[in-house]
Amino acid sequence: MRMSQDPTTEDKTSFRLPDPAVVSRTMADVAERGQRIVTDFLKRQGADGAAAPGPDPLNIGSAFMEMTTRLMTNPARLMQAQIGFWQDYLTLWQNTARRMMGEAPKSVIEEPKTDRRFKDDAWRENEVFDFIRQSYLLSARFFTNVVQHTDGLDQKTAQKVDFYTRQFVDAMSPSNFLMTNPEVLRRTAETGGENLLKGLSNLLSDLERGKGQLRIRMTDETKFKVGENIAVTPGKVVYRNALMELIQYQPTTESVFKRPLLIIPPWINKFYILDLRPKNSFIRWAVEQGHTVFVVSWVNPDEKLAEKGFDDYMREGPYAALDAIEQATGEKAVNVIGYCLGGTLLACTLAHMQAKKDTRIKSATFFTTMLDFAEAGELGVFIDEEQLQSLEDKMNKRGFLEGSEMATTFNMLRANDLIWSFVVNNYLLGQEPFPFDLLYWNDDSTRMPARMHSFYLRRMYQENDLVKPGGIELDGVPLDLRKIKLPTYILSTREDHIAPWKSTYRATQLYAGKIRFVLAASGHIAGVVNPPEAGKYSHWVGEDLPPDPDAWFKGATELSGSWWPDWQRWIASQDKAQVPARIPGAGALPPLCDAPGDYVKVQARD
Repeated sequence: MRMSQDPTTEDKTSFRLPDPAVVSRTMADVAERGQRIVTDFLKRQGADGAAAPGPDPLNIGSAFMEMTTRLMTNPARLMQAQIGFWQDYLTLWQNTARRMMGEAPKSVIEEPKTDRRFKDDAWRENEVFDFIRQSYLLSARFFTNVVQHTDGLDQKTAQKVDFYTRQFVDAMSPSNFLMTNPEVLRRTAETGGENLLKGLSNLLSDLERGKGQLRIRMTDETKFKVGENIAVTPGKVVYRNALMELIQYQPTTESVFKRPLLIIPPWINKFYILDLRPKNSFIRWAVEQGHTVFVVSWVNPDEKLAEKGFDDYMREGPYAALDAIEQATGEKAVNVIGYCLGGTLLACTLAHMQAKKDTRIKSATFFTTMLDFAEAGELGVFIDEEQLQSLEDKMNKRGFLEGSEMATTFNMLRANDLIWSFVVNNYLLGQEPFPFDLLYWNDDSTRMPARMHSFYLRRMYQENDLVKPGGIELDGVPLDLRKIKLPTYILSTREDHIAPWKSTYRATQLYAGKIRFVLAASGHIAGVVNPPEAGKYSHWVGEDLPPDPDAWFKGATELSGSWWPDWQRWIASQDKAQVPARIPGAGALPPLCDAPGDYVKVQARD
């Protein structure tokens, strides 16, 4: 889009005034809904009896104060960075002037190819917007470089300053504002501003959804329903307790592996990430490979479960599931998969079982699982004493961590994709979000029991006690991960922002059994949920397991496509014995209800 030199010509004639009736109805609706939102929000604050948070609940101010102090001790370096920034800026001014004279100079700076904020052609074709784009990118680089090269900061402070600097830089992107986004300006001209009225209505709807707090809608929720068009693999709930339902899936093969397969998902999110649609369902695929698949579906806890701890999740999760599987199938020997926090629980359970000489689990698979939290990635930004105390105060008043608070934390790790892109689409362009099963799941958040979550954050993230022999005790048993001797398959993902792969790789140096480590391309979700038929995302394999993850990667072999078939070959090699297919409910456990069960349908906002 090239801006017209004469505002009285084509640009003026293409601008349409908004319909007065639409404006009148919208503003009346805005006034009524806005007043109701504010009134309801204030009432809830009084009813909750919650004290207002402190002026800096995230403890950001002290981190930036320390950074500023350190910068002032080396003014020469700061001056050098400023000189470089102004030299680049001067070059940009000169290039823009040359463009206006008809030349085509090379850009001073370009965004990464993965950055979708500037995909509209006008960001490059129009010299004004090209200047705005490059000016922003230069400023963003200056800020982040200054922060990242500040000497003398401890690792935690440096990480926090870097993270929140990038949050600020992302928020200030010209793509997030009406007057500096060419796509939004074009839509405003085309609709006579009705896109902004619609965007205002969308904003109010999101405030209503969040009961006074902004809860951005990422997808069209009306297009999905759990058990109807997502999480539809046939099966039965065969066991239930206070913390979980156990689902047994209907076989699709005449014979199955003798060993059942138990999947323990994280309870930070719901299990159906592994069963979104038939075409990308790991659960359905595993059933088709001849496994008798059982999946733990965790409860969405409320204040009644506030005192449930990590040891309760172990007893009422893996241990209860193993007992139920034996009743349902007659089999003691089981293969188990743990995903993310479910994998951390699986490792704790294995160490506990080793101490108890319980040998029912015969092989263990870990998907993107943190055990050594020394370098926990950007989630570590939220783990310090001040923030933990603030979080515990909130949880102790309610008995749980709100699902929306957990979701916001994860969304901040990918703010441009999971926050700002929807601000532009929903509020500035006035569009409805696109129906997307993955984003529906992402928005279907879960709560965390206060006692369990405090233990997890303090003992694992903050103190890193799990990797210390005897550092953590569950149900009266000190845990030692070094004594786990099972065949183990560890899957990590190269672009994981939740469980960084080099941190998850450290598990290869902990276990005593034979280990296969596989690294998938993409991230925490897409790298795992990658069906072979999709033909996406490669993976790396390597037989040697040196202590240094970079050394492993250097010697690894990249293979095209999904890692799923590699895992199937590995799990089949553990025990090839077959038995006739098992029908849910045919054993000693009668079906309680159809899959996906009742617990998964409880939403955090219910």
